[in-house]
Amino acid sequence: MPFQFSENVWNTLACPHCSGPVEQTKTGAFCPTCDTGYGYTETGALDLRLKEHKKYVLEFMLNEPLLPESGFNFRPLSPNPKPEVDFSSLGVPHHLTKELMSYIPKAKGRESLILDLGCGSAVHRELCEHAGFEYVGLDYDTEQAPILGDAHSLPFRDESFESILSISVLEHIRYPFVMMREAYRVLKPNGSFIGTVAFLEPFHGDSFYHNTHLGVYNSLQFAGFRIVRVSPNKKWPGLVAQARQALFPKMPKIFAKSIVLPVLALHRLWWWAGRLITGRDTEDMRVRNTTGSFAFVATKD
Repeated sequence: MPFQFSENVWNTLACPHCSGPVEQTKTGAFCPTCDTGYGYTETGALDLRLKEHKKYVLEFMLNEPLLPESGFNFRPLSPNPKPEVDFSSLGVPHHLTKELMSYIPKAKGRESLILDLGCGSAVHRELCEHAGFEYVGLDYDTEQAPILGDAHSLPFRDESFESILSISVLEHIRYPFVMMREAYRVLKPNGSFIGTVAFLEPFHGDSFYHNTHLGVYNSLQFAGFRIVRVSPNKKWPGLVAQARQALFPKMPKIFAKSIVLPVLALHRLWWWAGRLITGRDTEDMRVRNTTGSFAFVATKD
């Protein structure tokens, strides 16, 4: 049974090849501009993935400063002092934190759309709908995703979404600068872009680029976003990520973590001693340099 989409969602869909509007058909969608048809998969997902090669040209300006003269504080994420949505009645989905959830905005209206970019099995649907959004989930090959598409060529019209959520996706993107430009293109002005990306996690799921704090900042800046926060996940140390995902595969998580806990404790003690000797507060630096992943919050002005 195909996924059912509202007229509101159909009005945002576009051909990933030529960007022309698509028409709904009995078997899927059709682009009259380039005469290309798109069907449903056996699981009911609308398959809007590219069917042929497509050139995407980017231009980079060299020798430009990355950070503002005042610098940028890459400290761990603190809760939003003015959250727009109360998520206390919901659980915290995998790869998300309560702190990051507090930055998810409230939908401005009944037709407000949010894009879950790299949605997997749509685990964030309840979260997004709780915030008042109409949910649009896109993934490249997960069978449970409502729409199949390529993050390098999003099958949506310009400025379609009020918000974009992208959790643990960026490291799996072959051309991250292209994905960032595409996210910027389909986001409405004043819209928010919230996500996470791996740093010291091991290779997993055909991951390409695990980002440092500067890498995340650079990708967002290149696309044109106003960067609000780039923050290390202090609850997900790289050492624990390595133990659970690579050093001891298939070992129960609690046992894998317990093996590295003595090293993690010694590591923290060593940095604590360094702070006593130097008098410098380096705790944020320690977390930043050893985290397993970063979270980011950005907007489109």
